Amino acid sequence: MKNKGKRNVIGILIDAVDYEAATEFVLRAARERRGAAISALAVHGLMTGVLDGVQKFRLNHFDLVVPDGQPVRWAVNLLHGTGLLSPVIGRNLTLNVCARAAAEGLPVYFYGSTPDVLCSLKQSLEKIFPGISIAGMACSKFRTLEPEEKSIIAAAIRDSGASIVFVGLGCPRQEVFAYEFRSLLNTPILAVGAAFPFLAGKLPEAPEWMQDAGLEWLFRLASEPRRLWRRYVLLNPVYVLFVILQALGLSSFSTIGQVPIDEPLYG
Repeated sequence: MKNKGKRNVIGILIDAVDYEAATEFVLRAARERRGAAISALAVHGLMTGVLDGVQKFRLNHFDLVVPDGQPVRWAVNLLHGTGLLSPVIGRNLTLNVCARAAAEGLPVYFYGSTPDVLCSLKQSLEKIFPGISIAGMACSKFRTLEPEEKSIIAAAIRDSGASIVFVGLGCPRQEVFAYEFRSLLNTPILAVGAAFPFLAGKLPEAPEWMQDAGLEWLFRLASEPRRLWRRYVLLNPVYVLFVILQALGLSSFSTIGQVPIDEPLYG
């Protein structure tokens, strides 16, 4: 399947792609040594752009935004008739890209999360892909970065020789990171959410039937209720309402956001 182009889902431009097209996009950018910002966007990430004009601008200027989760895929299909057969889940996209990177000898880099998660992630990926080249890993600083730290981080990634960068800072911080660093790196940057702890074996995955039914959010809510209840209980109903309004033609959602102006960067 080829990329069928960007589609407006309540004001956020989502690419109508499958795993094959998304993976090939990343690998092509890596081979061409071209900076690119990519995000696997689930409902929560999409809603951050709907509710924040600056974040909307960032997301709508990404090179590729894939539908992470059934609710986003359903919305793209309902609103635009794209016929997508499956979502493009961040952790699965990470595995697909790592498999191709290992086969082609393209080094990968991971930024975000904790030392414990990164250590387990490295062990897991090297077990799955014996030929993978991990150019480097750096954990999150869990704070806003000082101005000079941005150039230091970019230099460290460039000096590592990485061809592909994965970022796991949580939404919306990881999208801000990818947007800001795209111009500093000649690599594709993938914001992949909770892929790091999932692939490291630190977070349980929802049963396949729940994923297929679009209920992975319910599984995650049950697993981490205190941290996630606001995200799912408050944002999910608003998302459904807005999609219905767009589908019925009762409301239009602009894709124009507000240009970011020197905001602090979280790393």
